Amino acid sequence: MSAPTRPLEGRVALVTGASSGIGEATAVALAQAGAAVAVGARRADRLADLAARLRAEGTRVLELDLDVTDPQACTDAVARTRAELGGLDVLVNNAGVMLLGTIVGADPEDWRRMIDTNVLGLMHMTHAAIEGMVEQGSGDVVNVSSVAGRQARKGAGVYNASKWAVNAFSESLRQEVTTRGVRIGLVEPGAVATELTDHITQPEAKAASKRMAQEMTPLQSDDIARAVVYMVSQPRHVAVNEVLVRPTDQER
Repeated sequence: MSAPTRPLEGRVALVTGASSGIGEATAVALAQAGAAVAVGARRADRLADLAARLRAEGTRVLELDLDVTDPQACTDAVARTRAELGGLDVLVNNAGVMLLGTIVGADPEDWRRMIDTNVLGLMHMTHAAIEGMVEQGSGDVVNVSSVAGRQARKGAGVYNASKWAVNAFSESLRQEVTTRGVRIGLVEPGAVATELTDHITQPEAKAASKRMAQEMTPLQSDDIARAVVYMVSQPRHVAVNEVLVRPTDQER
């Protein structure tokens, strides 16, 4: 029996960090699979462009001016999604920053930004959504982590710490809600060709990151988006809790 071409028909998804990269690709993939999509990010112009493209293809779309480091903004985003799109079935916590660099000589502001966005932002969004999912007895939360959540490396200490926190939080939450109909998934990309490396503030770390990307054929955002759709399209009795996706030629 072939799989349905629009397996998410009738479901509503919310994607954070949707203005570019993995978030944008995931919003597109979820829409193509049949979901109505709320797209959240801080860059309103990019969101407007994405929403226009999706609407042109017949998708119901909600644009959300969303800074995940603001707990009230997270609560409001979930409330608006439920009110305007009729529910919330899938939350993809994708918003994140990757400010690689050494610990010695670091700017602690980079650390604050990573923890606030990668960890607390993900927690705020999950907190806003999870009780409603438990009440309805169904839902998917997919947290975008990283291979950096499995393997610590010199020059990535605080980024590693943020992604290890995501992994631990996800597994604890999974154990808490899995018997209540809610699935928790973790997708861990390896090297992906996105703009994340452009935001690194330490010159040596930025150069090293770009060199590493040139030494392999990196993943594209669409590769990760397909993994997310695969996870949330499974029959309700199937929970794909963790997917690690690396370029074929990435060693670590």
